[in-house]
Amino acid sequence: MKIICIGRNYASHIEELQNERPTEPVIFIKPDSAILLKQHPFVIPEFSEDVQHEVEVIVKINKVGKYIEPKFAHKYYDEISVGIDFTARDLQNDLKSKGLPWEKAKAFDGSAVIGDFLPKEQFSSLENLTFELKNNNQTVQEGNVNMMLWKIDELIAYVSQYFTLKIGDIIFTGTPKGVAKVNPNDVLEGYLEGQKLFRIQIK
Repeated sequence: MKIICIGRNYASHIEELQNERPTEPVIFIKPDSAILLKQHPFVIPEFSEDVQHEVEVIVKINKVGKYIEPKFAHKYYDEISVGIDFTARDLQNDLKSKGLPWEKAKAFDGSAVIGDFLPKEQFSSLENLTFELKNNNQTVQEGNVNMMLWKIDELIAYVSQYFTLKIGDIIFTGTPKGVAKVNPNDVLEGYLEGQKLFRIQIK
């Protein structure tokens, strides 16, 4: 399986990092080795002094698809959750300044937290889902999918133009403002519509 991530999908986060607003979705990929194993802590890697949390709504693909039309995209996933795209911001900024790819800053081991999945039928609307990240019981990021520049179904259709989507693939849909550095002993908890779907200890 692969993890397909969308960058710059919330205007507030674009402004936060002083990035240029894209005219189409920004895509990058994490390998399966980026998944943080269940019940494991996130260990800050030695190569970064500024690893930041980015909480995101995520969906799991349930059938193979290529060149999917937006009107059919909803048929390609039936589970939804929240996760974290951990980012070595200092390394990313250095790579960006040199015009180099971001993989070392975005796709390193343990950089993808995947929460417990819920059936999408559990929610009355997938166009108005709230989510948040708490750090040591304090809300540090919160958002609503209605703030996305590109909605979930639009992302699935767009991504499938370039990559064949396969069963088990996961799409990270972008993060709202509030990204910040994590420190040892932090405890991160992710919520979707008030339901806690992951709890991560930082070491």
